[in-house]
Amino acid sequence: MTRKRFDEMGCCVASALNEVGDWWSLLIVKQAMLGTRRYVDFQNSLGIAKNILCNRLSRLVENGVMVRVDVGEHGKRYEYRLTDKGRDLFTVVTALRQWSERWNGAQDSMQLVDRQTGEPLAPVIVQNQQGLPLTVRDVRFVDEEGKPFEEAG
Repeated sequence: MTRKRFDEMGCCVASALNEVGDWWSLLIVKQAMLGTRRYVDFQNSLGIAKNILCNRLSRLVENGVMVRVDVGEHGKRYEYRLTDKGRDLFTVVTALRQWSERWNGAQDSMQLVDRQTGEPLAPVIVQNQQGLPLTVRDVRFVDEEGKPFEEAG
């Protein structure tokens, strides 16, 4: 089965999905946020097949989400580390986690808390320039010229 690419859609969401749009990629990124660095540790913690892990790590490195670093003193040993681009996915991973907790009732033993205060994180929200929360009903989609975007049809 050939994976569909979204290069020609002219859509930011589609562009992001090209880089991290499957569940394994985001789970690898989340695991890296927990401190996992080595291939074998990703495989053990996620239970992912070697070929899939190799493919996803290669794609994440190719797309600049992670970097492969040689840390071997006596022979080759590599670690995979998040780049700034990869660390910026923290908001996405947190939003997905919170969405799942709310709508799927999903819970796990890991909680996200502020390192300094120990308090749980506030919900991820979209805000306007003044910091007021917005929902999809509070925004409109416009083109490059500021004209309202209308679905083709």
